[in-house]
Parts: sequence; structure tokens; C-alpha cells
Amino acid sequence: MTASVVLVHGIRTSASMWRAQLEHLRARGIAASAVELPGHGTRMAEPFSLDGALHTIDTAVSRAAERGRVVLAAHSLGGLLSIEYMGRAPAPPVDAFVAASCTAVPRGVPLQAYRALARGMDALPGRGMWLSERVLDATLPPATRADFGAGGYALDTQDPALGALAELDVLSALPRIRVPTWFVNGQFDQLRVRERLFERLAARAELIVVPRTSHLVTAMRPRVFNAILDLALATVAEAEAEAEAEAKDAEAGAAATRA
Repeated sequence: MTASVVLVHGIRTSASMWRAQLEHLRARGIAASAVELPGHGTRMAEPFSLDGALHTIDTAVSRAAERGRVVLAAHSLGGLLSIEYMGRAPAPPVDAFVAASCTAVPRGVPLQAYRALARGMDALPGRGMWLSERVLDATLPPATRADFGAGGYALDTQDPALGALAELDVLSALPRIRVPTWFVNGQFDQLRVRERLFERLAARAELIVVPRTSHLVTAMRPRVFNAILDLALATVAEAEAEAEAEAKDAEAGAAATRA
């Protein structure tokens, strides 16, 4: 049975950032869904909360798990939330995890500096959107350029969401993640700072650094990120095939013993 994929977007953007991935997966016949976190996209009027965000992820994963195995893929804010979610007990029904652009601990001075930068951008004329749009124009390929803004930008949610991240304990969650995990970072991503620690703490993790990309790795090189999703799906399929083979061997052994 082919696994399905649940996608969780980053801060300020929405489910629309996953258009290239959804198109790729559906072309392969893979069931996929992209969630909308509170305060973002179609839910922009709602207040952001950690409980609401984690509930959103859990609801999407639980629905996907009704169909079979699940790959969870998340970016930035969504990645940090998903690390917290994956570290829950009992473990969520997820068989592989892809966490992009989220290998930083959201606490202390780094978080304060990031919030200060975001507030500074927000204080610019037009809330700094003219600068953001220029950066996107300069860094994203035409095929994915419109995807980040198609669902609107959650400017009012950004600071509350960043503040809420301080409540996460990702370093404690990481050792409890027991499924195959890939941390995916762009070469020039400012959130790469703790990538080796994250890789070491998660039991079955691999680090993939994508050359010539920044924080928006999913949109800057979508084919590469799609290939990583394919890798996760193939890993789940291989594990399922091995489990089925072991079950058949055990059944054959039991039958031989009865004979």
C-alpha cells in the first residue's frame, strides 16, 4: 500500500507553498494534503495557538493514517511544530518525517533577534512587503514564485507565532522520534545553526543540505525537494515490504512446526 503525505507550511505563508509538491505527488498517484495552520491562509482570521496548530497537524495525520502509512513533511514554523508533535507519547501514526529549514532552537537571544528583525520589517512602509516581494522575485523560479503568496501573507500572525515557539522543547522531542527522518536545509539557510545536533539527537536521522538555496528550499529547488519526498516514500514502502516478508516467513515457520 502506497503511503500518503501530509504537508505543513511555514510562517506567514499557507498551504499554497506546497503546490509544486502536491502536483508532483498527485502525478505519481500519491494521496497528499497540505494543512492550513491557525492564523494563516484560509484561517487568517483565527488567532494562532500552539494547541490549535498541533491539533491541526494531528487531525491531518490521523485522517491520512486511516488510509495506511503516512509521511509527514514540514517547513520552518511547521517543521518545529512537527518535531514537537513527533516527539509525543504515544508516538503519532507517522512512518517517515521530512523536516525542512527548522534546525534551530527557538529560544533565547536567537529567537529574540528574529522577532526584532520581523518587527523591524513590519514597521517599514507597507509593512515591508515591497522588500519581501523583491527578495522572492530575485530568489524563486517562475514556476513557484506565486505559490508563497497565493494564500496571502499572515503578517498579523507572525509575531504571536514566533513568541509561542519559545514554549516548544524540540531538543527533548528529537530523541523520541524513532522513524526515518530527514533534516533538509538550504546551503545559505540562517536556521542551519544546530543541524548536526538535531541529526545526532534524532535516532534515525539524515541531514541533506541543498546547494545554492536559502531558507525557502522547497520552492527554490522544488525538484530536489520532491526527490526527497520520493526517498521517504520509497523508504516506507521498503520497510512495509520487509515486514510483510517477515510475517510470511513466520507464518510458514509456524505451519512447518504444526506439520
